[in-house]
Amino acid sequence: MLKICSQLFICSWLTYASVPGLPLEIGAPLPKADLLLHDVSGKDITLNQAKKSNGILVMFSGNACPYIERNKARTQEICRYALNNNIGVVLVNANSGREQFEAMKAYAAEQQYTWYYVADNKGELADAFEATHTPECYLFNQNAKLVYKGAIDDNPGNADAVKSRHLNNAINDMLANKPLKVNTTATIGCNIKRF
Repeated sequence: MLKICSQLFICSWLTYASVPGLPLEIGAPLPKADLLLHDVSGKDITLNQAKKSNGILVMFSGNACPYIERNKARTQEICRYALNNNIGVVLVNANSGREQFEAMKAYAAEQQYTWYYVADNKGELADAFEATHTPECYLFNQNAKLVYKGAIDDNPGNADAVKSRHLNNAINDMLANKPLKVNTTATIGCNIKRF
């Protein structure tokens, strides 16, 4: 909930979802959880359907971005780690207006994805999440509340120089029911294009 006050000091409580344009804050519920999304498998799924017993990881990604290229191995590693710990995984391509669906299917097959890779053709998810870059990660707990948002690690440009594995640490803290040491980090990557 978010408290909004006017100049007359009249305050009201609004839910995150009812205030368009505000960034998704820690503790916010999973947005657009029942929006039908077209997966490269040919199925339509929702984030609620993809969520597993320990939560869901939503990552904005794509096919053709230098930062995606540099993070290929890290993306595969963290997605497998999440799935192995009963956390659903959905990669979202909000640039799919340019990156046609057939190219997404080919890319997912080449990368041997075993998780969902969906098209966000109208940018509805990107807008709801206030996502701006690829890769950009959002981790939700078993109650579908946001516990972490940001980068996979502290050096998206160079895997050899990583000192802190932000998302991996966040998953471990969440699974251990500990307060997250870091719940928000800056994202560096390719800009998500709005169509």
